[in-house]
Amino acid sequence: MLIYLQMIGSEEERAFFERLYLEYRQLMFYVARRLLPSDADAEDAVHQAFLSIIENLKNFSDIKCPETKAFCVLVTENKAIDILRSRKHLAWAALEEAAAGIEVPLPGDGGLADAMTRLPARYRQALLLRFYMGYSVREMASILGMSQGAVQKLLWRSKEALRRALEKEGSAL
Repeated sequence: MLIYLQMIGSEEERAFFERLYLEYRQLMFYVARRLLPSDADAEDAVHQAFLSIIENLKNFSDIKCPETKAFCVLVTENKAIDILRSRKHLAWAALEEAAAGIEVPLPGDGGLADAMTRLPARYRQALLLRFYMGYSVREMASILGMSQGAVQKLLWRSKEALRRALEKEGSAL
């Protein structure tokens, strides 16, 4: 943890990060370990995730809020997927469906909430980052390790998939 703290400028941010680290490190390791074949790989994913969290530290307001937990899980999953992709242990298409995604309870009693749960994990994550957590395309590109153009395309595909799912159910947008 000392390495991370040296990367942070102010004492207030260091104290905040330390509390965040202690709160979520075990959850993040668990998430990474679900996707990766070894503890060492999972530790690498968690390390990379904490580096991304430090870059986005200013976006956090509370440690124990659902958005912070979802962000930590999402970043960890994406870093674990990056490790898998780089090592080519699994085909990306199979992995995309294997990722659990963010488990955030969505408001409502059917319709949109039901359609969101049926989306592929990658699409659901993109929509939640943009419209539930309020991240800009630029911030999402940094979080997901993608170009802004790729994030925009992912969002477009995600919205189209959601639209098709709602039309299939007979709901109107």
